[in-house]
Amino acid sequence: MRAWNRAKLLWAYLTKRADVRGLPVEYIVETTAKCNLYCPMCPRETHKQPKEDMVDEVFNRLVAESRTTGEHMMLIGLGEPLLDPKIFDRIERCERHGISTLLSTNGTLLDEKNAARLLATPLKHITLSFDGAKKESFEFYRKGASFERVRNNFVQFARMKHERSAAMQIVVQMVVMEGNRGEVDEFMRFWSAVPGVDQVRIKADETNLMRPEAHHAPEEWRHPCHYLWRGPMYVKYNGDVYPCCQSYMLDGKPAGNVARQDLVQIFNSGQMQEWRELHATGRAHEIDMCARCCTVIPHPLLVAGSLVFHGETVRKLLPLVERLVYLSKLPKKWLSPVKRQ
Repeated sequence: MRAWNRAKLLWAYLTKRADVRGLPVEYIVETTAKCNLYCPMCPRETHKQPKEDMVDEVFNRLVAESRTTGEHMMLIGLGEPLLDPKIFDRIERCERHGISTLLSTNGTLLDEKNAARLLATPLKHITLSFDGAKKESFEFYRKGASFERVRNNFVQFARMKHERSAAMQIVVQMVVMEGNRGEVDEFMRFWSAVPGVDQVRIKADETNLMRPEAHHAPEEWRHPCHYLWRGPMYVKYNGDVYPCCQSYMLDGKPAGNVARQDLVQIFNSGQMQEWRELHATGRAHEIDMCARCCTVIPHPLLVAGSLVFHGETVRKLLPLVERLVYLSKLPKKWLSPVKRQ
């Protein structure tokens, strides 16, 4: 069923159909809107969030409706997942329905107890966010966090995983920004040497807060955005569903609400089909949120590849592809850069 769903999504993307006969492969699910840090590049600073968690009814309905088509859920959003008291139960529920899961954490709460609890779950992937190789840059971008404490938490977690021979994939991620751009090599050297770390991810900054002038020029929309066909769709803590994580942060309207509508209705709503039509005809820049977006646009070959393989496999390969592009071992046009004014 999942492979057939991917085939339908691939066909719809390649033929640029506005009406898609499948459901997303991936979802970004904000199980909590609570966070314990201030980060200048985070959209929380322009979109104030309530101290709320996703209720069971919304989460359980999402999982139930995507159980035969969804392959991967990133239990992240504008909150810190370890502040969600039910996060471990949510990982288990996804696993029971055959959906792999990913967490991304700022590490402040990843002490030995929580590390052991996470390693005891069927969580498939975890991203350890560590934006800098030096104390000054890290603590500038992660205000409220201690460089030494978070680094020690991450190193301890990776070593615990290594000692237990756990299958969980650990990716240490650095988002490249102006203040840490010169630390990439040092960052890669340090984390590549830590036992238990599977990959080091060097990721472009895809928010507009630190560089509000960044965007795609109209002529750069040569290819339609994959989010509209394969996902991941972004589900807010209150059940609002957006075509991607950037659309919420760029003040786009939700395509629906999973608490009140079926996923099929949302994914093929009139609004979603209108957005796909504009992307398919090279007019994505006419959509306000897309005109202001600075997320990279993958080459159609990469999108097609992401629908040939299972979503869990794609999530494992993504950091490697990004790293190869960053190191110029793959054509940069495969991940189209944004225009800089």
